[in-house]
Amino acid sequence: MQALNIYKPEYEYAIKGLARALTDMEKMLNLFDKSGGQIMVKHTNKVGATNVVKNPFYLAIETLRQDILAYSRELGLTPAALKKINEGEVKGRKVSPLVEALKGLK
Repeated sequence: MQALNIYKPEYEYAIKGLARALTDMEKMLNLFDKSGGQIMVKHTNKVGATNVVKNPFYLAIETLRQDILAYSRELGLTPAALKKINEGEVKGRKVSPLVEALKGLK
């Protein structure tokens, strides 16, 4: 964010949330791989019926992907979000008449 010149100290809470989500994602990916890496797994419920369901680790990964993307957008770390920030800065700047007059003196 500092390299993009969009960092502000008040974003720390969101930055820490993104960092936590990325850490959790690494853990879930490791657990998913250790569980066999299958998206669909067999699950036997308390009644004894066996069903095919999504791997719980994969479900967590799907949720974390959405969270990471949401945090990244909020922090301006996606191309579209960064473009909006940069366009907002350009639109938000008003050129004073004095600056315009001084430019004309060149």
